[in-house]
Amino acid sequence: MLRPRIIPCLLVHKGGLVKTVGFDQPKYVGDPLNAVRIFNEKEVDELAVLDIDATREGREPDYKLIASLAAECRMPLAYGGGVKSVEQFERLVSLGVEKVSIGAAAALTPDLIAEAASRVGSQSVVVVIDVKTLRSQQQAWTHNGTRPVAMSPVELAGLAQAKGAGEIVLNDIDRDGRMQGYNLDLLRQVRAAVSLPITCLGGAGSLEDMAGLIGEFGVIGAAAGSLFVFKGKYRAVLINYPSRADKDALVAAARKTA
Repeated sequence: MLRPRIIPCLLVHKGGLVKTVGFDQPKYVGDPLNAVRIFNEKEVDELAVLDIDATREGREPDYKLIASLAAECRMPLAYGGGVKSVEQFERLVSLGVEKVSIGAAAALTPDLIAEAASRVGSQSVVVVIDVKTLRSQQQAWTHNGTRPVAMSPVELAGLAQAKGAGEIVLNDIDRDGRMQGYNLDLLRQVRAAVSLPITCLGGAGSLEDMAGLIGEFGVIGAAAGSLFVFKGKYRAVLINYPSRADKDALVAAARKTA
């Protein structure tokens, strides 16, 4: 039976692991490889690693780092950052990356979605949609939230589905790092427009936020950054993840509210 996925999202900046607020103010929180080892012990459902510099700097993924992470990782690994060709998709999959995420490339060259799906399988092609709300209008952005896209999030999600993507990651820039809850209204709009699996990112501050998400949307990816690298009101750095029992309780609570 398919189950919701609880997904830590790690941000890589200048080779280190950081956490941002609104895609800004990167705070160093540790070594990516060490974080993967800890998450291995905690038996996480899936792990997402995003290089927040690669696309904005116009460079390729750091294959050496990715190979090290993939070799250590004992759970499905998703990677995003700097990917803009089918050859890069193939190289990343050959290193052990299960899902390759694209944002800017999906918006600028959407045919890449179809080309990559035909070469590595649609299950390995993930489109990330980063969203800001300006003057009450929600708009997709790329390049780490610095360039607007001439499409709404719903339009971009529809295009991703039409081109053959296997999954969408919906990330609210305004809620990034603030731990005040997911943007469920945005998710409702996108969910009504597409049938693809969706992972929601940006804003999770508690397991209750995840339970609410799962309770309304069922089998979905509930992703978070701050929730799994900080602890307590003073945001002390501590890699954490719910135990199997806590995850079961979370899903059970979500089903009661569904």
